[in-house]
Amino acid sequence: MNVGEVAALAGVTVRTLHHYDRIGLLSPSGRTAAGYRQYAPADLDRLHRVLMYRELGFSLEDVAAVLDDPDADPTVHLRRQHALLRERLERTRAMLAAVEKEMEAQHMGVPLTPEEKFEVFGGFDPDRYEAEAEERWGDTDAWAESKRRTSSYSKDDWLRIRDEQTAVDERFVAAMRSGAPADSEAAMDAAEAARQSISRWFYDCPPEMHAALGRMYVENERFTATYETVAPGLAQYVSTAVQANAARQSD
Repeated sequence: MNVGEVAALAGVTVRTLHHYDRIGLLSPSGRTAAGYRQYAPADLDRLHRVLMYRELGFSLEDVAAVLDDPDADPTVHLRRQHALLRERLERTRAMLAAVEKEMEAQHMGVPLTPEEKFEVFGGFDPDRYEAEAEERWGDTDAWAESKRRTSSYSKDDWLRIRDEQTAVDERFVAAMRSGAPADSEAAMDAAEAARQSISRWFYDCPPEMHAALGRMYVENERFTATYETVAPGLAQYVSTAVQANAARQSD
């Protein structure tokens, strides 16, 4: 393949490939009679590894050192990339879980110090999402009740809420991984525990309101992404379980 074809395939610029060639990071295996670069399959494999390490935050110098390690083979590179991606995924999962919990429970404007917020919520700052939540729910009785209750919560209260909601999430995951349908007793019981937690800590959440929240788990990208990082298919599973439980409670 010529340099233009490789650039189009990899989603980089021709200028980038020329630079990689100049610094010895990726030199094409051949040249045409006119001196144009020609890339072989092995060159494309190396380019793929270069771009993967760059995506993971490696400098060009570090990428070169890793790829030119005489003791490394393709399997070693894959294992290293896999480990780094898993580490990134775990960090992202924790951040997304914090966002989901804060938006679902409407934990905005909590009266904690910055140090206490970090202990409870990790790197997520709930104050950043207060305007978004207030725009969505600010004219509802539930919003007013949630603001009234949470205004007096201590750090220990928020830690208990966090742990309680984590336990509910774990019940959903366990039910799904066991093969239980989303409208099974186990899944609906987890949904009921989630509803009771909202009512206990934030505002009265009748079944029909909880059903609306459940639909939001698959209609709102932020909620969907949070559940999907925990387990593929979990957003739809929780949504269905919540709505099935709402129907059961209304019977």
